[in-house]
Amino acid sequence: MSKTQIAIFPKIKSLSAAIVLLLLFGCPQNIAPNNYPVKRVSDGDTLVASDSAGKDIKVRFACIDAPEIAHTNAEKNSKASAQKNQFKWGNLAHQRMQQLVKQGGGRVVLTVTDTDRYGRKVSEVRLSNGIFAQEVLTREGLAMVYRPYLKNCPSASVLEQAEAEAKKNRRGVWGDSKFVPAWQFRHNDK
Repeated sequence: MSKTQIAIFPKIKSLSAAIVLLLLFGCPQNIAPNNYPVKRVSDGDTLVASDSAGKDIKVRFACIDAPEIAHTNAEKNSKASAQKNQFKWGNLAHQRMQQLVKQGGGRVVLTVTDTDRYGRKVSEVRLSNGIFAQEVLTREGLAMVYRPYLKNCPSASVLEQAEAEAKKNRRGVWGDSKFVPAWQFRHNDK
């Protein structure tokens, strides 16, 4: 062996060992501990994710309220204009959230702000690509800022600005003179 070959041999050995270690252990993934796979989008402002043990995490979106969707056959077949209108917008919000989750690779990053009376984690929801789901829905007029809980919302000003823009441009529910906010619809529907 020449002197050049002898000098290079230890370097190749070291490089080979590093490659073997990477192959054995893989590259570390950059997934935050609060980054979860989504099992299903329930409607425009709720979803179910899974923790690392596969346990369901029911999530209610913080700071906003999306229009309702029909839950029963009676609601689905309702002829009442208020219900039909509410469910139309609710379905659009639901579909948009499904699109967003798909765009984000089926994962969400949760910033939990509270737990509601149903045991759901009230959370700011961001996609793994950083998009803030509540902001998108609000800016597109598919959700409204829910002011009674805004004080616990870290991104309150972002959402208020998104809603003001949607209102000004009459996007989504803001362009529908017959739309009733979801909280009022739930109260009236009882």
